[in-house]
Amino acid sequence: MGKLYVVGIGPGNYENMTVRADEALKASDAIIGYHVYVDLVRSRYPEKEYLTTPMTREAERCKTALDEAKRGKTVALVCSGDSGIYGMAGLCYELRGEESEPDIEIIPGLTAACSGAALLGAPLTHDFAVISLSDRLTEWALIERRLNKAAEGDLSVVLYNPASHGRPDHLKKACEILMKTLPGDRVCGVARSIGREGEERFFMSLSELADFPADMFCTVFIGNSSTKMINGSMVTPRGYREV
Repeated sequence: MGKLYVVGIGPGNYENMTVRADEALKASDAIIGYHVYVDLVRSRYPEKEYLTTPMTREAERCKTALDEAKRGKTVALVCSGDSGIYGMAGLCYELRGEESEPDIEIIPGLTAACSGAALLGAPLTHDFAVISLSDRLTEWALIERRLNKAAEGDLSVVLYNPASHGRPDHLKKACEILMKTLPGDRVCGVARSIGREGEERFFMSLSELADFPADMFCTVFIGNSSTKMINGSMVTPRGYREV
């Protein structure tokens, strides 16, 4: 019986991949994943067998990885960012069920909340919430409720999947929901193509964010009531008394 690594590869560049992730990919016979993520590692591990599935085929992807491991292979199922934060780790456990084989090992990675925050400055130094705006697997009513609660709790908020061709207005809708509680001049930032070619960062107010042309390569950061800009960087103070 083989083994399945579920590997978070970070934002995409090798420098932001963990040593454990690199070792798992080197040890694997086959690397499986969404084609965009597989292409991020293919050149570094050219001798491996590669299998890909399109977007929205997550269950098929995980089942293929489990089946290949059951055939005796060491398999790496790659996920962008972290393997457990909006990744495939949970689905692999669900599909394996109560069986003990194949062995599954979860390899964590640098999620966009961390890598994007570092690009913008230090916007998550205090409590924060991470919310995906994709309503493909979560009803919009529940997303709206979570946005409201995060705003009421004065949490910094990180928005994943802010917009796509099929839902171009989700970020605007989210900003309108948040502005029922938060002021329009709340400090916000956007990290785009983190750790990849074309990496960019943008700063703006919450009201300006509503019209920002976001896409699936963007991660959005909305500050709390203490967040401020310091010399071109977005900073949320922790409240250390020495400052």
